[in-house]
Amino acid sequence: LCLNKVYPYASYVTINISSPNTKNLRQLQGASELDDLLSKLKDAQQRLADQHKRYVPITLKIAPDIDSEQIKNIAESLLRHKIDGVIATNTTITRDAVKGLQHGEEAGGLSGEPVFELSNKVIRALKSELGDALPIIGVGGIFSGKDAVAKMDAGASLVQVYSGLIYRGPALVRECALAIRNNK
Repeated sequence: LCLNKVYPYASYVTINISSPNTKNLRQLQGASELDDLLSKLKDAQQRLADQHKRYVPITLKIAPDIDSEQIKNIAESLLRHKIDGVIATNTTITRDAVKGLQHGEEAGGLSGEPVFELSNKVIRALKSELGDALPIIGVGGIFSGKDAVAKMDAGASLVQVYSGLIYRGPALVRECALAIRNNK
């Protein structure tokens, strides 16, 4: 339903199956649930591409709190259903990085620096499974050009910034772009 509504206007669509703030959403990262979802989305994408005479890529956004077997299953599903890209990662539910801090035990996902290394670990594992078959968009804890380069070095093809943009402002985008360009 949502894909039908946004398709005529979108440059690309992200399917977020990783928000820790949506009850039971992360269960969609399971192999059978994910296969069913991606199959239906890919069928809808093809139908909508024919209808609108344009192809809108679909990316899948995953959690950082998954193990190597889950990453392998997700990668296989992405390839099997010819999904256009993967976004690694959303926020984390682990609290190790904020243990002992005020509000450290509050519910919800943690973004920014606490997710940086977890995200890089998932990116490296995805790159190992996917190779260059589809783009990996690295997200999580990018507060400097050096952080963006670390995402690329882990295997990302592109990066997205969120928390860092809030704290550092638009100058962060230029810093990241220059750092990535100078690292090639």
